[in-house]
Amino acid sequence: MPLANEPPPLPAHLQDLTERACGYVEAASSANTRKAYASDWKHFSAWCRRRNLSPLPPDPQVVGLYITACASGSAVGTTARGDKPNSVSTIERRLSAIGWNCTQRGMVLDRKDRAIATVMAGIRNTHAAPPRQKEAIVRDDFIAMLETLDHGTLRGLRDRAMLLIGFAGGLRRSEIVGLDCGRDQTEDGRGSSDATCPVVAIESWIRFARIAKGPLFRRVKGQGKNVGPDRLNDKEIARLVKRAAMAAGIRGDLAEIERKLKFSGHSLRAGLASSAEVDERYVQKQLGHASAEMTRRYQRRRDRFCVNLTKASGL
Repeated sequence: MPLANEPPPLPAHLQDLTERACGYVEAASSANTRKAYASDWKHFSAWCRRRNLSPLPPDPQVVGLYITACASGSAVGTTARGDKPNSVSTIERRLSAIGWNCTQRGMVLDRKDRAIATVMAGIRNTHAAPPRQKEAIVRDDFIAMLETLDHGTLRGLRDRAMLLIGFAGGLRRSEIVGLDCGRDQTEDGRGSSDATCPVVAIESWIRFARIAKGPLFRRVKGQGKNVGPDRLNDKEIARLVKRAAMAAGIRGDLAEIERKLKFSGHSLRAGLASSAEVDERYVQKQLGHASAEMTRRYQRRRDRFCVNLTKASGL
């Protein structure tokens, strides 16, 4: 018999829906994210326990002290040793983990509370490293990268398609590997040359890889002869860009170790922004930036006006 404060059990015919709902809750975050959040919660709970504090219900002042300890290297975890100072990104993740774990328990952590928000702003200003700007891969260099790929292999066809769609679309690496193959695909928007047309490259990959539906870009296995069913990890895009840029000899004026640090998946996105000779508002729209200022950060090589409006007006 249920206790007075407990809700009555759900009818049997709703049990299947309940199990499915639990499955969707699991799917809301990746397994790696949940694993990291569990570890971060354990770290926070251990810190609270050693200071005779309770992790629940969430107290913004306690959380503010915890992230201060993380930043200063005094947030002792589950060992007797002191921790090294955490990076800003790690502290951000720990804070997200605390909020997520509170939510799972029906509680809310107010991250906008000044005890948390002000401390976090100070940590960012004090400890955040300046972002390392990646090299923009402009048109001629990009074509040189394409020429380093083996067009006669499945892996070469796949890599060519990924580079072309990433550059032409100004896509993030997660957006590239997130593409799916399905019915009713359009052939509109072909490029000016088959050699550099993303649509042609993708059609070739789909045809030779025999992909009918599901993830578009997958791992090539069996000595390059078979295509697996699983979606590529987005880190493969960064590795591909770096590998092709090195093979094409881009920035050969730098030492090899410096060159490797210059390129990433982001180089494609910045490359499109830097290569397109159009008004920046069109670049802003294509890349999905909220402000023109963000677009300008991507444009490594740009004139004040790529489209001369005075000339266009007839003067």
